[in-house]
Amino acid sequence: MEKQFSIHGTGIAAVLLALAFWATGCETVNQLTATVADVAAEAGVMTKEQAESTKRVSTAVTKTFQDITPEQEYYIGRTVAATVLIGYKPKDARDLNGYVNTVGQALAQFSTKPETFGGYHFLVLDSDEINAFAAPGGLVLVTKGLLRCCQTEDELAAVLAHEIGHVEKLHGLRAIRTGRLNSALTILAVEAGKNLAGEQLAEVTKAFDESINDIAGTLMNSGYSRKLEYEADAAAVEILKKAGYQSGALVAMLENMEQSWDSTRKDFAATHPPPTERIAQLKKLGVASTKASTNARQQRFLAATKAL
Repeated sequence: MEKQFSIHGTGIAAVLLALAFWATGCETVNQLTATVADVAAEAGVMTKEQAESTKRVSTAVTKTFQDITPEQEYYIGRTVAATVLIGYKPKDARDLNGYVNTVGQALAQFSTKPETFGGYHFLVLDSDEINAFAAPGGLVLVTKGLLRCCQTEDELAAVLAHEIGHVEKLHGLRAIRTGRLNSALTILAVEAGKNLAGEQLAEVTKAFDESINDIAGTLMNSGYSRKLEYEADAAAVEILKKAGYQSGALVAMLENMEQSWDSTRKDFAATHPPPTERIAQLKKLGVASTKASTNARQQRFLAATKAL
């Protein structure tokens, strides 16, 4: 019976820790867990070794909720971008890349996150896929296939503003933090495994696993969730307005994409809501389609994109 009480006590501590995440900060969670563990050890509900194990678990898991520094964001983003570049070759077109960077850098200054540790960088990928990637820290990769969906500089600006919106809203970091939580759960399993049998270990891990899966399931839907994509679109509208571009160009670009949209494709269609859904959300914000662009913008757009 003593062994059963010990196991049950550890399970209670784990559940308390899981619940505490939703109501308190990291330090409070650690303090609460330490108190529960110490009291349980004093009462003989768990051994001193189990109490220390529980404290280590608490520290490991709460670290996943700490803010990532700008420098860490930069190195994380650089690694993400490098991973993308394993499968996508950069397009060797200096003028085109220079042009995309000029437009992107100008737009970034009107976001709510105009500066990052390593600065914003924009690169065209030599792929016919319709795709784009916004890595944490401001590294934005856009395929030539997506650029072909743009008919004006304003529409190009809309594409880049949407990706800047992902950076601005820290959407990439949200996904990475979810992965870090999964790593913390691995530590939990190792720590608890020193003291718990298989069935009880599964019970403790499940208490954490279900909570984390709820978060991951809510945030992600084959790529960013629809909610996050709509957030990036809304951010793009504000950036475009402040930068002097037509916010309706985002709707126009989505209309262009809709003409060749195929939900079975393994590109934007696999990770984004259909253009019609995004357009409907933008219309709710009062954004209407527009093909308007100044002559100067159109001339430089046509000159730069002839390399496509």
